[in-house]
Amino acid sequence: MYIPISMSGWTYAKAGVNIDEKSGAIDSLVKELKYRRTGKGKSADLKGLFTSLIDFGDDYLTLCTDGVGTKLLVAEELGIWDTVGIDCIAMNVNDTICVGAEPISFVDYIAIDKPDEKLTNAIGKGLEKGAEMSNMEIVGGEIAVLPDMVKGVDVSGTCLGFVNKKKVITGQEVNSGDLIISLAASGIHSNGLTLARKVFESSGIKMNEKISGLKKSVGAELLVPTEIYVRQVLSMINEHKVTGMVNITGGGLRNLLRMRKGLRYVIDDPVKSMPIFDKIQELGNVDIREMYQTFNMGMGYTIVASPVEAEAIAKENKNAKIVGFVEKGNGVLYAPDSLLYERY
Repeated sequence: MYIPISMSGWTYAKAGVNIDEKSGAIDSLVKELKYRRTGKGKSADLKGLFTSLIDFGDDYLTLCTDGVGTKLLVAEELGIWDTVGIDCIAMNVNDTICVGAEPISFVDYIAIDKPDEKLTNAIGKGLEKGAEMSNMEIVGGEIAVLPDMVKGVDVSGTCLGFVNKKKVITGQEVNSGDLIISLAASGIHSNGLTLARKVFESSGIKMNEKISGLKKSVGAELLVPTEIYVRQVLSMINEHKVTGMVNITGGGLRNLLRMRKGLRYVIDDPVKSMPIFDKIQELGNVDIREMYQTFNMGMGYTIVASPVEAEAIAKENKNAKIVGFVEKGNGVLYAPDSLLYERY
Protein backbone atom coordinates (compact mmCIF):
# COMPACT_ATOMS: atom_id res chain seq x y z
CA MET A 1 0.00 0.00 0.00
CA TYR A 2 1.31 3.44 -0.95
CA ILE A 3 0.80 6.37 1.39
CA PRO A 4 0.17 9.92 0.05
CA ILE A 5 2.73 12.57 1.02
CA SER A 6 0.43 14.28 3.51
CA MET A 7 -3.17 15.15 4.19
CA SER A 8 -2.63 18.47 2.45
CA GLY A 9 -1.53 16.72 -0.75
CA TRP A 10 0.80 17.56 -3.58
CA THR A 11 0.40 20.64 -5.77
CA TYR A 12 2.29 21.71 -8.87
CA ALA A 13 3.77 24.58 -6.85
CA LYS A 14 4.91 22.19 -4.10
CA ALA A 15 6.56 20.08 -6.80
CA GLY A 16 8.50 23.16 -7.91
CA VAL A 17 6.39 24.72 -10.68
CA ASN A 18 4.19 27.68 -9.73
CA ILE A 19 2.11 28.55 -12.79
CA ASP A 20 1.17 31.98 -11.42
CA GLU A 21 4.83 32.85 -10.85
CA LYS A 22 5.59 31.55 -14.34
CA SER A 23 2.95 33.90 -15.77
CA GLY A 24 4.55 36.77 -13.88
CA ALA A 25 7.97 35.89 -15.29
CA ILE A 26 6.54 35.83 -18.81
CA ASP A 27 4.87 39.20 -18.30
CA SER A 28 8.10 40.73 -17.01
CA LEU A 29 9.93 39.59 -20.14
CA VAL A 30 7.25 40.44 -22.67
CA LYS A 31 6.84 44.02 -21.40
CA GLU A 32 10.40 44.71 -22.57
CA LEU A 33 9.74 43.46 -26.12
CA LYS A 34 8.47 46.66 -27.69
CA TYR A 35 10.16 46.94 -31.08
CA ARG A 36 7.90 46.33 -34.06
CA ARG A 37 9.18 45.61 -37.55
CA THR A 38 8.07 47.88 -40.38
CA GLY A 39 7.11 46.57 -43.80
CA LYS A 40 6.17 43.08 -44.88
CA GLY A 41 6.54 40.41 -42.23
CA LYS A 42 5.43 42.35 -39.17
CA SER A 43 3.47 40.56 -36.50
CA ALA A 44 -0.31 40.69 -36.29
CA ASP A 45 -1.67 42.60 -33.32
CA LEU A 46 -3.34 39.56 -31.73
CA LYS A 47 -2.39 38.46 -28.24
CA GLY A 48 -2.78 35.25 -26.25
CA LEU A 49 -2.80 32.83 -29.18
CA PHE A 50 -0.97 29.52 -29.11
CA THR A 51 1.27 30.63 -31.97
CA SER A 52 2.39 34.00 -33.29
CA LEU A 53 0.89 35.36 -36.51
CA ILE A 54 3.17 37.14 -38.98
CA ASP A 55 1.63 39.22 -41.77
CA PHE A 56 2.71 37.85 -45.14
CA GLY A 57 0.39 39.18 -47.81
CA ASP A 58 -2.70 37.02 -48.20
CA ASP A 59 -1.43 34.63 -45.54
CA TYR A 60 -0.16 34.62 -42.00
CA LEU A 61 3.02 32.78 -41.23
CA THR A 62 2.94 31.23 -37.78
CA LEU A 63 5.84 30.68 -35.42
CA CYS A 64 5.93 28.93 -32.05
CA THR A 65 8.42 27.13 -29.86
CA ASP A 66 8.22 24.52 -27.10
CA GLY A 67 10.09 21.64 -25.55
CA VAL A 68 9.67 18.24 -23.93
CA GLY A 69 10.29 19.36 -20.34
CA THR A 70 10.94 16.97 -17.47
CA LYS A 71 9.48 14.05 -19.38
CA LEU A 72 13.12 13.76 -20.43
CA LEU A 73 14.01 12.71 -16.87
CA VAL A 74 11.63 9.76 -17.21
CA ALA A 75 13.29 8.86 -20.53
CA GLU A 76 16.68 9.07 -18.85
CA GLU A 77 15.67 6.82 -15.95
CA LEU A 78 14.29 4.18 -18.32
CA GLY A 79 16.95 4.65 -20.99
CA ILE A 80 14.24 5.10 -23.64
CA TRP A 81 14.87 8.04 -25.97
CA ASP A 82 13.13 7.18 -29.24
CA THR A 83 9.74 8.69 -28.38
CA VAL A 84 10.58 12.09 -26.85
CA GLY A 85 11.18 13.53 -30.33
CA ILE A 86 7.52 12.86 -31.07
CA ASP A 87 6.62 14.88 -27.97
CA CYS A 88 8.84 17.75 -29.12
CA ILE A 89 7.11 17.88 -32.50
CA ALA A 90 3.64 17.42 -30.99
CA MET A 91 3.97 20.23 -28.47
CA ASN A 92 4.69 22.62 -31.32
CA VAL A 93 2.39 21.44 -34.10
CA ASN A 94 -0.61 21.09 -31.80
CA ASP A 95 -0.16 24.76 -30.89
CA THR A 96 0.24 25.69 -34.56
CA ILE A 97 -3.06 24.17 -35.66
CA CYS A 98 -5.00 26.08 -32.98
CA VAL A 99 -5.25 29.03 -35.39
CA GLY A 100 -6.04 26.79 -38.35
CA ALA A 101 -2.46 26.90 -39.61
CA GLU A 102 -0.66 24.03 -41.33
CA PRO A 103 2.82 23.22 -39.97
CA ILE A 104 5.40 23.16 -42.76
CA SER A 105 8.92 23.44 -41.29
CA PHE A 106 10.67 22.67 -38.02
CA VAL A 107 14.05 23.22 -36.40
CA ASP A 108 15.16 21.34 -33.30
CA TYR A 109 17.48 22.38 -30.47
CA ILE A 110 19.23 19.79 -28.32
CA ALA A 111 21.35 20.91 -25.38
CA ILE A 112 23.55 18.16 -23.96
CA ASP A 113 26.38 17.81 -21.46
CA LYS A 114 28.46 15.57 -23.73
CA PRO A 115 28.09 14.14 -27.25
CA ASP A 116 26.31 10.79 -27.31
CA GLU A 117 25.66 9.38 -30.79
CA LYS A 118 23.39 6.59 -29.59
CA LEU A 119 21.22 9.00 -27.61
CA THR A 120 20.92 11.65 -30.34
CA ASN A 121 20.20 8.94 -32.92
CA ALA A 122 17.28 7.71 -30.81
CA ILE A 123 15.97 11.26 -30.35
CA GLY A 124 16.27 11.76 -34.12
CA LYS A 125 14.07 8.73 -34.75
CA GLY A 126 11.30 10.30 -32.68
CA LEU A 127 11.69 13.66 -34.38
CA GLU A 128 11.43 11.98 -37.79
CA LYS A 129 8.33 10.04 -36.77
CA GLY A 130 6.66 13.18 -35.41
CA ALA A 131 7.49 15.11 -38.57
CA GLU A 132 5.99 12.35 -40.72
CA MET A 133 2.84 12.26 -38.60
CA SER A 134 2.55 16.04 -39.06
CA ASN A 135 3.42 16.12 -42.77
CA MET A 136 6.16 18.59 -41.86
CA GLU A 137 9.83 18.79 -42.79
CA ILE A 138 12.67 19.22 -40.32
CA VAL A 139 14.89 21.71 -42.13
CA GLY A 140 17.63 22.26 -39.56
CA GLY A 141 18.57 22.40 -35.93
CA GLU A 142 21.34 22.67 -33.36
CA ILE A 143 23.10 20.37 -30.93
CA ALA A 144 24.77 22.47 -28.25
CA VAL A 145 27.34 20.78 -26.01
CA LEU A 146 27.19 22.65 -22.70
CA PRO A 147 28.93 20.64 -19.95
CA ASP A 148 29.10 23.59 -17.56
CA MET A 149 25.39 24.42 -17.93
CA VAL A 150 23.49 21.23 -18.71
CA LYS A 151 23.45 17.95 -16.80
CA GLY A 152 21.84 15.46 -19.13
CA VAL A 153 19.86 16.60 -22.17
CA ASP A 154 17.17 19.10 -23.10
CA VAL A 155 15.11 18.91 -26.30
CA SER A 156 13.05 21.71 -27.81
CA GLY A 157 12.13 23.08 -31.20
CA THR A 158 10.45 25.77 -33.26
CA CYS A 159 7.68 25.32 -35.82
CA LEU A 160 6.80 27.41 -38.88
CA GLY A 161 3.33 27.22 -40.36
CA PHE A 162 0.93 29.20 -42.54
CA VAL A 163 -2.75 29.97 -42.82
CA ASN A 164 -4.77 32.07 -45.24
CA LYS A 165 -5.99 35.22 -43.52
CA LYS A 166 -9.58 34.42 -44.44
CA LYS A 167 -9.34 31.06 -42.67
CA VAL A 168 -7.52 32.03 -39.48
CA ILE A 169 -9.19 30.92 -36.23
CA THR A 170 -8.55 33.14 -33.22
CA GLY A 171 -11.32 32.13 -30.83
CA GLN A 172 -12.90 35.57 -31.09
CA GLU A 173 -15.87 34.18 -33.05
CA VAL A 174 -16.94 31.91 -30.20
CA ASN A 175 -20.52 32.65 -29.11
CA SER A 176 -22.83 31.75 -26.26
CA GLY A 177 -24.58 28.51 -27.21
CA ASP A 178 -21.56 26.98 -28.95
CA LEU A 179 -20.53 23.50 -27.85
CA ILE A 180 -17.11 22.32 -26.69
CA ILE A 181 -15.69 19.15 -28.23
CA SER A 182 -12.78 17.20 -26.78
CA LEU A 183 -10.34 15.10 -28.79
CA ALA A 184 -8.98 12.33 -26.59
CA ALA A 185 -5.46 12.55 -25.21
CA SER A 186 -3.03 9.65 -25.60
CA GLY A 187 -1.91 10.09 -21.99
CA ILE A 188 -0.26 12.74 -19.85
CA HIS A 189 1.30 14.28 -22.99
CA SER A 190 4.21 16.54 -21.99
CA ASN A 191 2.82 18.75 -19.23
CA GLY A 192 2.71 18.35 -15.47
CA LEU A 193 5.51 15.76 -15.48
CA THR A 194 7.26 17.49 -12.57
CA LEU A 195 4.21 16.95 -10.36
CA ALA A 196 3.64 13.42 -11.65
CA ARG A 197 7.25 12.42 -11.02
CA LYS A 198 7.26 13.88 -7.51
CA VAL A 199 4.08 12.04 -6.60
CA PHE A 200 5.45 8.65 -7.65
CA GLU A 201 8.89 9.30 -6.16
CA SER A 202 7.45 10.37 -2.80
CA SER A 203 5.38 7.18 -2.74
CA GLY A 204 8.51 5.08 -3.20
CA ILE A 205 7.56 4.01 -6.71
CA LYS A 206 10.29 3.67 -9.34
CA MET A 207 9.71 4.45 -13.00
CA ASN A 208 10.26 0.82 -14.06
CA GLU A 209 7.76 -0.48 -11.48
CA LYS A 210 4.32 -1.82 -12.35
CA ILE A 211 1.48 -0.99 -9.97
CA SER A 212 -2.17 -1.95 -9.85
CA GLY A 213 -4.43 0.03 -12.12
CA LEU A 214 -1.81 0.63 -14.82
CA LYS A 215 -1.23 -1.69 -17.77
CA LYS A 216 2.43 -0.68 -18.15
CA SER A 217 5.17 0.39 -15.78
CA VAL A 218 4.76 3.89 -14.35
CA GLY A 219 7.54 5.24 -16.55
CA ALA A 220 6.14 3.63 -19.69
CA GLU A 221 2.75 5.18 -18.98
CA LEU A 222 4.35 8.60 -18.54
CA LEU A 223 6.38 8.20 -21.74
CA VAL A 224 3.39 7.52 -24.02
CA PRO A 225 3.99 10.10 -26.80
CA THR A 226 1.83 13.19 -27.03
CA GLU A 227 -0.99 12.75 -29.53
CA ILE A 228 -0.45 14.65 -32.78
CA TYR A 229 -3.75 16.09 -34.04
CA VAL A 230 -2.51 17.81 -37.21
CA ARG A 231 -3.97 15.72 -40.01
CA GLN A 232 -7.27 15.16 -38.19
CA VAL A 233 -7.83 18.80 -37.26
CA LEU A 234 -6.80 20.24 -40.63
CA SER A 235 -9.21 17.86 -42.36
CA MET A 236 -11.92 18.71 -39.83
CA ILE A 237 -11.73 22.47 -40.27
CA ASN A 238 -11.75 22.02 -44.03
CA GLU A 239 -15.14 20.32 -43.72
CA HIS A 240 -16.66 22.21 -40.77
CA LYS A 241 -16.75 25.75 -39.46
CA VAL A 242 -15.27 25.97 -35.98
CA THR A 243 -15.10 29.13 -33.89
CA GLY A 244 -12.20 28.30 -31.60
CA MET A 245 -9.57 25.67 -30.84
CA VAL A 246 -7.45 25.10 -27.75
CA ASN A 247 -4.53 22.80 -27.05
CA ILE A 248 -4.88 21.59 -23.46
CA THR A 249 -1.28 21.90 -22.33
CA GLY A 250 0.25 23.52 -19.22
CA GLY A 251 -2.53 25.16 -17.25
CA GLY A 252 -5.10 22.48 -18.06
CA LEU A 253 -8.61 23.87 -18.43
CA ARG A 254 -7.29 27.40 -17.91
CA ASN A 255 -6.20 27.27 -21.55
CA LEU A 256 -9.83 27.78 -22.58
CA LEU A 257 -9.51 31.33 -21.26
CA ARG A 258 -7.37 32.16 -24.28
CA MET A 259 -10.51 32.40 -26.38
CA ARG A 260 -13.07 35.21 -26.39
CA LYS A 261 -13.51 37.05 -23.09
CA GLY A 262 -16.92 37.75 -21.55
CA LEU A 263 -17.98 34.13 -21.92
CA ARG A 264 -18.01 31.15 -19.61
CA TYR A 265 -16.70 27.81 -20.86
CA VAL A 266 -18.60 25.08 -19.03
CA ILE A 267 -17.31 21.50 -18.91
CA ASP A 268 -20.33 19.51 -17.73
CA ASP A 269 -19.74 16.10 -19.30
CA PRO A 270 -15.97 15.45 -19.26
CA VAL A 271 -14.31 12.37 -20.67
CA LYS A 272 -13.67 9.53 -18.23
CA SER A 273 -10.43 10.13 -16.36
CA MET A 274 -7.49 8.02 -17.53
CA PRO A 275 -5.82 5.57 -15.09
CA ILE A 276 -2.54 7.51 -15.02
CA PHE A 277 -4.36 10.60 -13.71
CA ASP A 278 -6.34 8.57 -11.20
CA LYS A 279 -3.09 7.18 -9.78
CA ILE A 280 -1.46 10.61 -9.56
CA GLN A 281 -4.48 12.02 -7.74
CA GLU A 282 -4.77 9.03 -5.40
CA LEU A 283 -1.12 8.66 -4.45
CA GLY A 284 -0.40 12.37 -4.20
CA ASN A 285 -3.67 13.29 -2.53
CA VAL A 286 -3.94 15.94 -5.24
CA ASP A 287 -6.98 18.21 -5.07
CA ILE A 288 -9.34 17.95 -8.03
CA ARG A 289 -8.92 21.66 -8.77
CA GLU A 290 -5.16 21.15 -9.00
CA MET A 291 -5.60 18.18 -11.31
CA TYR A 292 -7.69 20.10 -13.83
CA GLN A 293 -5.38 23.12 -13.87
CA THR A 294 -2.26 21.01 -14.31
CA PHE A 295 -3.12 18.05 -16.56
CA ASN A 296 -5.21 17.47 -19.67
CA MET A 297 -7.21 14.79 -17.78
CA GLY A 298 -7.84 12.92 -21.00
CA MET A 299 -9.02 15.98 -22.96
CA GLY A 300 -5.98 16.62 -25.13
CA TYR A 301 -7.39 19.15 -27.57
CA THR A 302 -10.66 21.08 -27.65
CA ILE A 303 -12.72 22.52 -30.46
CA VAL A 304 -15.60 24.98 -30.17
CA ALA A 305 -18.36 25.09 -32.79
CA SER A 306 -22.06 25.69 -33.24
CA PRO A 307 -24.34 22.85 -32.09
CA VAL A 308 -24.94 21.63 -35.64
CA GLU A 309 -21.24 21.56 -36.52
CA ALA A 310 -20.26 20.13 -33.13
CA GLU A 311 -22.71 17.25 -33.40
CA ALA A 312 -21.38 16.42 -36.87
CA ILE A 313 -17.75 16.56 -35.72
CA ALA A 314 -18.46 14.29 -32.74
CA LYS A 315 -20.29 11.82 -34.97
CA GLU A 316 -17.53 11.70 -37.59
CA ASN A 317 -14.58 11.33 -35.22
CA LYS A 318 -14.27 8.32 -32.90
CA ASN A 319 -11.95 10.16 -30.49
CA ALA A 320 -14.26 13.19 -30.23
CA LYS A 321 -16.83 13.88 -27.52
CA ILE A 322 -18.97 16.90 -26.71
CA VAL A 323 -17.90 17.80 -23.18
CA GLY A 324 -19.52 21.18 -22.57
CA PHE A 325 -20.94 24.43 -23.82
CA VAL A 326 -20.39 28.18 -23.88
CA GLU A 327 -22.60 30.66 -22.05
CA LYS A 328 -22.52 34.29 -21.00
CA GLY A 329 -20.30 34.96 -18.03
CA ASN A 330 -16.61 34.67 -17.26
CA GLY A 331 -14.05 31.94 -16.71
CA VAL A 332 -14.00 28.19 -17.08
CA LEU A 333 -16.43 26.15 -15.00
CA TYR A 334 -15.79 22.48 -14.34
CA ALA A 335 -19.39 21.74 -13.47
CA PRO A 336 -19.14 18.26 -11.85
CA ASP A 337 -17.15 19.73 -8.95
CA SER A 338 -18.23 23.39 -9.23
CA LEU A 339 -14.67 24.52 -9.96
CA LEU A 340 -14.36 27.98 -11.47
CA TYR A 341 -11.12 29.12 -13.11
CA GLU A 342 -11.05 32.82 -13.84
CA ARG A 343 -7.41 33.54 -14.62
CA TYR A 344 -5.06 32.00 -17.16
